[in-house]
Parts: sequence; C-alpha cells; structure tokens
Amino acid sequence: MIRRRRKREFELFSLSFLDCICCGFGAIILLFVLSRAGEPMVIEGVREDLSGLLRDLQEQKFELRGEVTVLNRELPGKKQQLSEEKSRLARLQGDLSEIKGEFAASEDMAQVQNVIENQLAEARQTLTEEMRRLLAHQRTPPPEDAPIAGIPVDSEYVIFVIDTSGSMVQRAWPQMMRNLEEILNAYPQLKGLQVMNDMGQYLFPQYAGEWIPDTHGRRRAVMSVLRTWWPFSNSSPVEGIEQAIRRHATDEHKISIYVMGDEFSGGLGNMERVMSRVERFNRGRDGDPRVRIHAVGFPVVIMQSINFGNTGLMFSMLMREICHRNGGTFIGLNQ
Repeated sequence: MIRRRRKREFELFSLSFLDCICCGFGAIILLFVLSRAGEPMVIEGVREDLSGLLRDLQEQKFELRGEVTVLNRELPGKKQQLSEEKSRLARLQGDLSEIKGEFAASEDMAQVQNVIENQLAEARQTLTEEMRRLLAHQRTPPPEDAPIAGIPVDSEYVIFVIDTSGSMVQRAWPQMMRNLEEILNAYPQLKGLQVMNDMGQYLFPQYAGEWIPDTHGRRRAVMSVLRTWWPFSNSSPVEGIEQAIRRHATDEHKISIYVMGDEFSGGLGNMERVMSRVERFNRGRDGDPRVRIHAVGFPVVIMQSINFGNTGLMFSMLMREICHRNGGTFIGLNQ
C-alpha cells in the first residue's frame, strides 16, 4: 500500500524573515538618528561663514560709498580743469596758426631781402659807365675795394675772435654785440662765418674747423647764443688769433678776422714775439698775409688808469701793430 507524503506547509512570515526586517528597519532608524544629530553643527558653520561674508560685503560697500563721495566732490573741479585745458589748447592752436602764418611771411620777406641785399652788394662793387666817366677826371681814383669807415669789406669769410673775460662780459658785452652786428651788416652776403673766443673755443662746436653757413637764421642764432656765452678767458687774444689762422686760413679765400677785446695780459716783453709769431703763421705763398686782421678795442680796462703797464693800453698797442702788419684796421672805442 502506497502511502502519500503530506505536503509541508510554507509559512510566509517566519521568524527569520522577521529578524531580517527588524534589523533593516533598525539600521535605517539608526542612520536617521545619526544624520539628524550632526545637522546643527553643519548649519552653525554655514551660518558663521555667511555672517563673515556679509560683514566683508558691508565694509566694501561703505568703502565704495566713501570713494564715490570723494569722486563726486572732485568731479566739478575736474570738469572745470578740463574746460580750462580745452580753452588753453584752443588758444595755443590759434597762436600756432598765427606763428605759422608769420613764419611763412617772414620766409617770403627773407627771400626778398636776400635778393635786395645781393643786388645791393653787386651795386657796391660794380661801377656804371657814367660813374667810370666821372671818376676818370679825378687825379687818384679810389680802388674798387675801397674801405668802409677805414675797414676793407672785400672778404668772403669772416671770423670773430671775442674776449670773454669778466671785464668784457660785465662792462662791454651789450656794446660788443651791437658792434658785431654792425660789422655783419657791412657784409650783406658771405660764403661763411665763424665765431670763437680769445682762447680758440668755438661758439658752435659742431662747426669747429668749418664754416657756419651765412643765412639770416644763422645770424640770428649767433646773436642769440652770444647773449649768454661766457667761456673761460685768459684776457689775451693770441690763442684765438692763432687758432683762427691755423684752422681756417687759405691762399684761395678772402678771409677777415675781427678781434674784439679790452686787454692783453701777456706782458709788455712778449708783444714783439706775439706779433712776429702771428705774422709768420699768416704769411702766404706770395709773402702777403693770408687773412686780414682787424680789431675793435673796448676801453674797459684802459679807462681805470693810464700807465705803461695797463693791460688795456697793451692790447691797443699790440692789436694796432698786428692789424698794420696783416692788412687790417684797428678801431679804438672811446666809451
């Protein structure tokens, strides 16, 4: 007899299942409790960070407000200053336009004046047929290079050797500049000119050993720089004369040296040696002087006392003889 086994009943909610469920819920509750316990600390930290950030932002806001207040106070002044600068710029532009117009006009006038002066120079050196006929009746007709006020003006190049000692600068400088300008005016058109002091120092070092081009602009520049040009001087024209002859004298060009000074400090015993030395330097191939040497004596020192050792008197004696030996003229001023 076959006995059938009874099927075992399956229980859904067994004790093991309940244990698992309880453990799971317990773990969830524990995690929830732990997370809730740490939340206040996180919130407190975030709150402190936000409070610090808020304080920083407030301080920055106060600083910006202060800067804005200062800028608002300065703004009207800056606007006024800008307006004044614009007005000044407009005036300067107007002045610039006016100067440009004057410069253009002066350039035109300078060209016209150059033409007139060239024509005048040619007229001085050219005789008309009527003038030649009248001069033919004279016993001794004057030479074509007749001097003006005793000074020949036939030179193509002119060198000024100027005494820059204290006595000249303090008591004769304005008069010297007037005389120099008058001498230049006697030469309407030169091929070149040069200016140095009695020590041989050049007024324009960039033209040392060369010739300054003779233009109206260069002449104005010479007069302008001379107003405050006072290099060291030993109160003796010898070095300047020798420098001018050594570096500029030639047998091909007509050159004149104008010495402008008030004293010779070399001593009476050296005068003849100086005169012979200058004459030897200046002798050309044909035995004649290569350059004319003129001199203008200013009575600054000689007026202080008249005695045989006076340096102003020695200057007059020295330069009169040097001019005589070298085809020039000595002019002694009386005041």
